[in-house]
Amino acid sequence: IATRMPTEEMLPIIDKMDKVGYHAVECWGGATFDASLRFLKEDPWERLRKLRDGFKNTKLQMLFRGQNILGYSHYSDDVVEYFVQKSLANGIDIIRIFDCLNDLRNLETAVKAANKEGGHAQIALSYTLGDAYTLDYWKETAKRIEDMGANSLCIKDMAGLLTPQAAKLLISSIRREFPDLPIHVHTHDTAGTGVMSMVECAKAGADAVDVAIDSMSGMTSQPSMGAVVAALKNTELDTGISLESVSTLNDYWNDVRGVYAPFESGQKSGSSDVYLHQMPGGQYTNLMYQSQQLGLASHWPLVKKAYKEANELCGDIIKVTPSSKIVGDLANFMVQNKLSKQDVLDRAEELNFPTSVIQYFQGYLGIPEPWGFPEPFRTRVLKGRKLENGKDHFEGRPGAELPPFDFEKTKKDLTEKYGEDRAQDHDVLSYALYPKVFTDWKEYEDKNGDISHLPTRYFLQPMKFDEEIEVKYNEGKSQFIRYKGMSEVNKRGEREVHFQIDGQSRTIVIEDQKAGVSVEKREKVQSGNDNQVGSPMTGAVVEVKAVSGTKVKAGDPICILSAAKMETIVSAPFSGILKRVVVKKGERLEAGDL
Repeated sequence: IATRMPTEEMLPIIDKMDKVGYHAVECWGGATFDASLRFLKEDPWERLRKLRDGFKNTKLQMLFRGQNILGYSHYSDDVVEYFVQKSLANGIDIIRIFDCLNDLRNLETAVKAANKEGGHAQIALSYTLGDAYTLDYWKETAKRIEDMGANSLCIKDMAGLLTPQAAKLLISSIRREFPDLPIHVHTHDTAGTGVMSMVECAKAGADAVDVAIDSMSGMTSQPSMGAVVAALKNTELDTGISLESVSTLNDYWNDVRGVYAPFESGQKSGSSDVYLHQMPGGQYTNLMYQSQQLGLASHWPLVKKAYKEANELCGDIIKVTPSSKIVGDLANFMVQNKLSKQDVLDRAEELNFPTSVIQYFQGYLGIPEPWGFPEPFRTRVLKGRKLENGKDHFEGRPGAELPPFDFEKTKKDLTEKYGEDRAQDHDVLSYALYPKVFTDWKEYEDKNGDISHLPTRYFLQPMKFDEEIEVKYNEGKSQFIRYKGMSEVNKRGEREVHFQIDGQSRTIVIEDQKAGVSVEKREKVQSGNDNQVGSPMTGAVVEVKAVSGTKVKAGDPICILSAAKMETIVSAPFSGILKRVVVKKGERLEAGDL
């Protein structure tokens, strides 16, 4: 829900939120940027400016993935610096900066840029469990963070693994070591201990904790705001926030939540097995959905078990976007192909691993703290795979090895394509992060105009016959639209849609994208036929890399598949001549299709 909610749904309650007394409101960054463009078809920068206009007394905070910014791969230093500059210029006060592997080299550029621009650089220490992550490790890393120029330290417990006892020990130890460094704690309530853990953090010396409004809290979300406020009432740690104001917000968000029933995960309770698989709260429901998209809906318990094993294969790493995506992609890959942990170890040199897994071992995200990559598994995964520089992995900080981004040329190209008013500096940054998503959004905008004013319900689902809605498209201006039905599909795959605007009849011809779609039975790989290459997953063909009748070497890419943000390169299992290639771009395959 957090990433599917349009800005228009947020604006009516901002005035009341602004008077509550929050330390800050996290309202931007993370997954919301990509989702705004990809799903909601709205400009995330415009959202930020609207929120800034509304929150006159409250600091705005964003989540920043270090050298990844808001994406899944590293960007060059100049893009990081410019993004920080524009985020602060458009209204952000606090930038929470983290690295998914606690490789602090990947934070330096963003932290320096935030300090230079006068922003508040909150550096996050991503928390997890495992033999490597001792109390000494956390204290030593916190010291390195303080030395980097942090204005505050965040303990980012993205999976909700910080039990009350661990919270008390960790926060009190860091507070003793760093008496003047503000400490902010972030957790998820997956196991149901979140409220108690946050109260213990407060008692141990934390200055701020993250909560969610009651109707949006619990389970994989943050702990309940009302519960934390009530638990500290009439104590020396009283927040000063009234439960009446919490109740007012709760009523609003409770009504809003009802609109998002299509995006509810189906999860009905907390789950203490998070201490076993360590899946981040922000990933849990997304991975559940991704598994459904891959045809694994009935295998969720197996996916959770495989997630634990995939984490071990990757080296028992810190798991938060995008490292958590790598572990999740590998887990789905294992379940889909019925592979055990031992199978993956034994067959590492021959398997078509998801692209994210290969890039992780190539060092695209940096080096996992504190033990580095697992060997010899890493070497076996990378056998025969080379970077453009001829090496099989990055040896230094990945961001430092990337060429500068050509902002000037990109702005010129976008201006020629979309016009000067739609190729502003912030548009160039959106393109730099997500070129294809940005282009798709602009094409959608060209075809449909600005759809941000549509009521949420009718953005998500169609109107019923003779139903009328009001659309407010400008300050004080609105139109009433009544749906009057549609024709059958014509030979060109089009329909006539009939409606009224303010009582005046209108008709428009639209293309029915589902018209004429035929279900074709695809050829399957024959059991025992080593000369055939099958799809390792259910997904769509993004690109066909090989041509029938051509020679290929073992490991050469044949095609690229994608499903629910998981990309996989299908490679030639051995050298030879491709007799036939039976897929084309855009086709959807099931696992095992030829």
